Amino acid sequence: MHRRNSRRTALVLSAAAVAAVPLLTACGDDAHPGAAAVVGSDRITVSQLENRVNEVRDAQQTATKDDQQYEQAIAKSGSLTRNTLHSMVFDRVLHRAAADAGVGVSRRQIQERVAAMAQQAGGVRQMRLALLEQYNIAPERIADSARTDLEVTGLAQKVGANMQSQSASDQAPFWKALDQASKELHVDLNPRYGTWDIAKSHGRADAKTPWVREVTSPKTGDEQTA
Repeated sequence: MHRRNSRRTALVLSAAAVAAVPLLTACGDDAHPGAAAVVGSDRITVSQLENRVNEVRDAQQTATKDDQQYEQAIAKSGSLTRNTLHSMVFDRVLHRAAADAGVGVSRRQIQERVAAMAQQAGGVRQMRLALLEQYNIAPERIADSARTDLEVTGLAQKVGANMQSQSASDQAPFWKALDQASKELHVDLNPRYGTWDIAKSHGRADAKTPWVREVTSPKTGDEQTA
């Protein structure tokens, strides 16, 4: 119980620190206070972002045996906050691009995809652990992940892109569709989390370098740029 309370305190303090940072550019004007990103008319608030991060941390804590193992899990996911925001923005942009291309995903397709993932992993528990450890996907977000997979596949097929190829030209139609959707939605990230340039970096690019190396304190999980 002490370990959970201590981690909660650290995350609350982290959230407060993020909220206290002056929000520059469009995400920081009076129209978007407290936004981690703005995607079209959808504001992703710092609070929403922290809640998603907490989902992963809770799942990591449940899956680990002791403090040391939990700290190791935190260390491996040091860029969790930024990567989580990237995923939240990416999902919205992808959904717009898929809709523009006439690609739809049904609830039944999502259920079938999750079932197939569980079978491939050797069971639901194994699937949940694998997604958490490899991709920082909390159990409650597995259906969302399945939808993303299906939309990626559907959009790629619709625009004639081969996402299995290592050739940039083979993948180009897919990223072009996402670039167009990004422009339609006027994606804008809080500078704290970098910038969004799907055409050049296939997503978030940090302000100083393409991908800023981040150092995470094993005690709190707070992110610092190095």
